Amino acid sequence: MSPDVAAFLAAGGWADAERQPLAGDASGRRYTRLRRGTRSAVLMQAPPDAALDAFIRVGTLLAGLGLTTPRLLAAERGRGLLLLEDFGDDVFARLLDAGAPPAPLVDLAVDVLAHLHRHFRGAEGLPVYDAAGFEAQAMLFCEAALPGVADDLEAAAAEYRGAWAALLPETCAGPGSLLLRDYHAGNLVRLAERDGVAACGLLDFQDAGLGPRAYDLASLIEDARRDYPSELRERALARYLAAFPELDATRFRRDLAVLAAMRHFRVLGIFERLARERGRPEYLVHRPRLWRFIAAHLEEAALAPVAAWLARWLPPEKRGALGA
Repeated sequence: MSPDVAAFLAAGGWADAERQPLAGDASGRRYTRLRRGTRSAVLMQAPPDAALDAFIRVGTLLAGLGLTTPRLLAAERGRGLLLLEDFGDDVFARLLDAGAPPAPLVDLAVDVLAHLHRHFRGAEGLPVYDAAGFEAQAMLFCEAALPGVADDLEAAAAEYRGAWAALLPETCAGPGSLLLRDYHAGNLVRLAERDGVAACGLLDFQDAGLGPRAYDLASLIEDARRDYPSELRERALARYLAAFPELDATRFRRDLAVLAAMRHFRVLGIFERLARERGRPEYLVHRPRLWRFIAAHLEEAALAPVAAWLARWLPPEKRGALGA
């Protein structure tokens, strides 16, 4: 333990606590559970450039809307240290892996999104996830995955950018709200002692910003790390749409397809980069699932520009090198 961490814990009365490392994420943040008698808390150690102020601000905003985020117990922003309320081990992903029925958990997660989108009224200073921003995110696939695979990387990247530029402006012009960005089973915790939407604890929301409402629902039901039955994915989409009968359901489904496909390409790029630059090849096991999602969406007319690009630059015999 570094002197900075030791001093931080001592100042909060946790110097002699038992410490249990918890699973981290792809960001480089580290988490440790602290126990002292019947009390527990979670220490977050973040890289120097981590958005701790954003984490605190967004957490406060979400809590003000009646949603559940970890209470902040102590902070040393300059050293990337936060002490947070411990939500326990009932992360949705852990429950699902242990055999819990997925429908009640997915229903709860959809209800949280509906609650957020119904009650959020805007906030100053948040990032805006617009067409240009999503286009830049989609380009990560070209930067990380195409070198050595595409015959003419520059031309392939230019046409890829053009395909998304033809789709994203209309998509981002649709209904918007607070977008959490990494809304999936690994960042949601079941809190059995709480009721309603408060029974879902939210994690990893520091990158939240303003953007299209369909994005987080796509992130939830097309999780890069797990498979849900197609019937459950459709049930979740129908549940969300039922909460907003004023929405144009056809338009919303189109927006979800575009954003989901864009996200899957981006995540493929992230996983390639994690494997090559950070020595994390375990992420590559998820690539076939992402390609299946992409293939399903590219059958839709709205995504014809991306389908044409894929057929031209990455025919099936080349996609095998990328886990397809």
